[in-house]
Amino acid sequence: MIRSMTGFGRAQETIDGRDILVEIKSVNHRFFEFSCRVPRAYGYLEEKLKSYLQTKISRGKVDVNVTVVTMEGANAHVEINYELAKSYTEALRELSEKLNLADDLSLSSISRFADIFNVRKNMEDEEVIWNGVKTVLDEAADKFVAMRSAEGERLKEDCLNRLVTIENAVEQIEKRSPRIVAEYRERLYSKLKDVLENTNIDDQRILTEAAIFSEKTAVDEETVRLRSHIAQFRDILKLKEPVGRKLDFLVQEFNRETNTIGSKAQDIEVARIVVDVKSEIEKIREQIQNIE
Repeated sequence: MIRSMTGFGRAQETIDGRDILVEIKSVNHRFFEFSCRVPRAYGYLEEKLKSYLQTKISRGKVDVNVTVVTMEGANAHVEINYELAKSYTEALRELSEKLNLADDLSLSSISRFADIFNVRKNMEDEEVIWNGVKTVLDEAADKFVAMRSAEGERLKEDCLNRLVTIENAVEQIEKRSPRIVAEYRERLYSKLKDVLENTNIDDQRILTEAAIFSEKTAVDEETVRLRSHIAQFRDILKLKEPVGRKLDFLVQEFNRETNTIGSKAQDIEVARIVVDVKSEIEKIREQIQNIE
């Protein structure tokens, strides 16, 4: 599966009274580089997040943003000071008797005394927090990986189309190559014959030497190797593993063979084709810079 190094995934859920948001985004990078933003109280999540994402991707600069908002009262325990409540109740009844007031003492009247209640926040269990975050992280990561995979398929199709263009160009060069060798041999033979006109060297010897030198303009070996590299490129695209570095190496080989063809052929038509091929190779190189 070809994957792009560019991706984004976002998920948000309310779990155990906590509103949890996770965002993941990445761009291309030579290696795996991780950074994250989490609430200060949950700093211990950083290593867990990093380890988790390393199981999902191997290359790319990854940024993760996690927010955890605890709903009011979700993480609290209320303690009641029964002795104080009893004292308030007795005092109110005494006041009612002394001032001859109606005895309408009720729970609502007692609850107005706030110091009867003590609200304490419970210690948060790190494992519980992580399990909640991981649930949301799983969803965000699925979207993140899906986006990288979809973009990877687009990059793959673009590269395959450009390989076809390069193969067509190689075919043109192969058709032109014999004529290049023949034309070079004829030109060289003519020049050698003029230079050696007053010598005892016969025409056959001159023709043989011209043929030997003209073979240096043949590019058969280079076109065969270039076709082999193209076949390798296609095979690598079928692998179920990160292939960006392998493809990058092959593109360098594409360039090497193409440059050699251009320098050996010494032909205007081939030079034009080589320029077109190098343009396609450069576009492929740009695309695979974003392949994991």
